[in-house]
Amino acid sequence: MGKKSSKLRKIIQICWGVLTNSYIKGFTGGRVAIYKGPLKNFCVPGMNCYSCPGALGACPIGALQAVLNSRTRKFPFYVIGFLMTIGLFLGRFVCGWLCIFGLIQELLYKIPTPKLKIPARVDKVLRYLKYVVLAVFVIALPLLYRSEYGTGKPFFCEFICPVGALEGGIPLVLLNDQLRPSLGALFILKMSILVICILASIFIYRPFCKYLCPLGAFYAMFQKTSLIRMKVDESACVHCGACSRACGMNVDPSKIPNSAECIRCGECIRSCPKNALSFTCLNKDKRK
Repeated sequence: MGKKSSKLRKIIQICWGVLTNSYIKGFTGGRVAIYKGPLKNFCVPGMNCYSCPGALGACPIGALQAVLNSRTRKFPFYVIGFLMTIGLFLGRFVCGWLCIFGLIQELLYKIPTPKLKIPARVDKVLRYLKYVVLAVFVIALPLLYRSEYGTGKPFFCEFICPVGALEGGIPLVLLNDQLRPSLGALFILKMSILVICILASIFIYRPFCKYLCPLGAFYAMFQKTSLIRMKVDESACVHCGACSRACGMNVDPSKIPNSAECIRCGECIRSCPKNALSFTCLNKDKRK
């Protein structure tokens, strides 16, 4: 894998982002018209705000909360089944190749500024935050909290998600002047989180993906069992450290090729001077 593969990944990220947000009518005609056709009944693999004027598919995190916070509290068989299928086939490959918000963070990181190095001990603790966000804000609170009308709240989508603020909140406000007078503390909170993520991305590689993304946390649980995996050729690897230096997610692929933090972007493969790293399907390598 060389420079062409790196460019290919970015092209795929852009194309996927455009494809899944290609409802042109949502951005035209003066007033926002969010797509509510049959495609919205299906989830896309990555984060993609339901309320984005251009969104054609549903965000799996939003769909999961919509089922959990309903009055009936049904088990979200479809959403969980969909996420498990993606996880078992791809793991966090989705994060590296199909997430438009991940691409935005990567591009911001390319701005020439001094980069921040989070101490290893602090970084290790912060990595668990995304699992807390998944367990508490995506699952527990929407399931357990009930209003006087018997419904819950999509806590992550409503109070945290910077993807929703970027793809949904900003376009809705810009395109619909009737919404502007009603903006309040919640909008300020969401915009503040988005601004923090954007600023942090200039100095830290993919901070949202590393520390807060609940979808990345879910897919991470399938990294060591997914069909598409990373493989190390022990006979070729000289443990020079080139792959770990190339990894923006601070993973050492030569030691932990299928780390829960790996987004399978392929930068480590491109940097390896001995071609010791590769993607493989149905990997029989037992190394953890």
